Amino acid sequence: MSEARTVASSLRPSRARNWSVATPGRWSPGSSTTRGARGERHALRGRPGFSADGHGFLPAAIQSGAPAVVVQRDRAASWSALPGNVAVVAVDDTRAALSKAAAWFEGYPSREMTVIGITGTDGKTTTGHLVTSVLEASGARVGRLGTVDTYLPGESGHVSGRMTTPEAPEVQRLLRRMADAGCDFAVVESTSHGLALHRLDDVEYDIAVLTNITGDHLDFHKTFEAYREAKGMLFAALDRTADKGIEKVAIANADDPSANFMLTRSTKARTMQYGLEARDADVLARNVTLRADGTDFRLVTRWGMAEARIRLPALFNVSNALAAASAGLAAGLQLQQVVRGLGECPGVPGRMERVACGQPFDVIVDYAHTGDAVRKVLEVLRDVTRNRLIVVVGAAGERDPGRRFGVGRAAAAGADFAVFTNEDPRSEDPGEIVREIGRHAEGAGRTRGEDFIEVEDRREAIEAALRKAGPGDMVVILGKGHEQSIIYGREAQPWDDREVTRFELAKLGYA
Repeated sequence: MSEARTVASSLRPSRARNWSVATPGRWSPGSSTTRGARGERHALRGRPGFSADGHGFLPAAIQSGAPAVVVQRDRAASWSALPGNVAVVAVDDTRAALSKAAAWFEGYPSREMTVIGITGTDGKTTTGHLVTSVLEASGARVGRLGTVDTYLPGESGHVSGRMTTPEAPEVQRLLRRMADAGCDFAVVESTSHGLALHRLDDVEYDIAVLTNITGDHLDFHKTFEAYREAKGMLFAALDRTADKGIEKVAIANADDPSANFMLTRSTKARTMQYGLEARDADVLARNVTLRADGTDFRLVTRWGMAEARIRLPALFNVSNALAAASAGLAAGLQLQQVVRGLGECPGVPGRMERVACGQPFDVIVDYAHTGDAVRKVLEVLRDVTRNRLIVVVGAAGERDPGRRFGVGRAAAAGADFAVFTNEDPRSEDPGEIVREIGRHAEGAGRTRGEDFIEVEDRREAIEAALRKAGPGDMVVILGKGHEQSIIYGREAQPWDDREVTRFELAKLGYA
């Protein structure tokens, strides 16, 4: 890595017109433009992806004018014959080098803001929106990088790509935009993929938050321990990031078994804990009153207590609110500012979002796509459903097959009727994915045709669920939430569960 640092420091932005970083393994060619530390625009080619080895595109990058390339040392066969007038920098890990180069290229923007990182299997996005609202209630300017959107002060959030954590150049470019917009805080959803693949190596974190860890993404991480270790990288980053004159704080959900791992084995930063069940946490919720349109509770902290209200239903959203409150208090906010910010958060697109077109039954769209998340959503909606609870749910292709077992069993246990359908089949057979989910529901004692049906086409599945619903029923459509596309093979086709649902309701006569 020292070689990469040397080249980065020697290439002035005014001279480095084009540059390329080649990454091994899965890579897809592409290009984007970004801004150098002195404000000039340059082309960055060779962004990592998921289809081929980036070293195979080095000739194209050089032909496009790149005067220097950063390559992986163990891929010598792919770069040893490059032209002699091209500077070749060999490093042990090109992903790590890409992160360092991108941070330098953008002038280390995260050093100019207080950065709050949020990680966890579930709740990252909701917590990020709540944190944003809490910080803005104090008068701070806040930028946010997350699943649903990228948000800057004065701008409407735009929907992000399918990766929660984009590649390092995009992360640093967005952080530069936030810093240039005068943001005091940057709220960064920090996924296990983004951490493990070095996309976030050079983000200078000040506060780290863990929501929870359940079994997921084992297709990538292989074991739960590796998955947890990747999450722990966020907390470890607190010990090596820049000193901005504020105390580093590690925050974890005391109700989660991994809290101790994060707070004692991953970092030396000051610790805080929040929880619904834990009695000795720093931030607690008491006297919780759940409603269909929100939740009231007493926020109890070491700094005092206050009555709080959020516009989000479900006990798990109270946990997310406690995480956000902890982050606000760690950032130095007053308790009343925190409470006001929690109450002002309008909610999150595609998270427990109602679709109302005058129909005599309720319709909810949510992003839940793991067994644990589906189970929690169904438990919450069961309490507010007057009649039958009908669920539309699937599982993505080329992802942890354990999700199919999880969603099948969760639907079998929590719904009166289920419609199993595709989500993002990618290169897998969508019909086989749907049938596998059905087999897991059968294994839980449910009967095909009576308790559930399998409808491969997602639009037809939503239509089937809506046609089955009667007065007082609840239809919950899970798995995609805010997403704007559905992936078949390598092609992302336009899709929005909410718009499709409105269209199908209109066909049934509801406007």
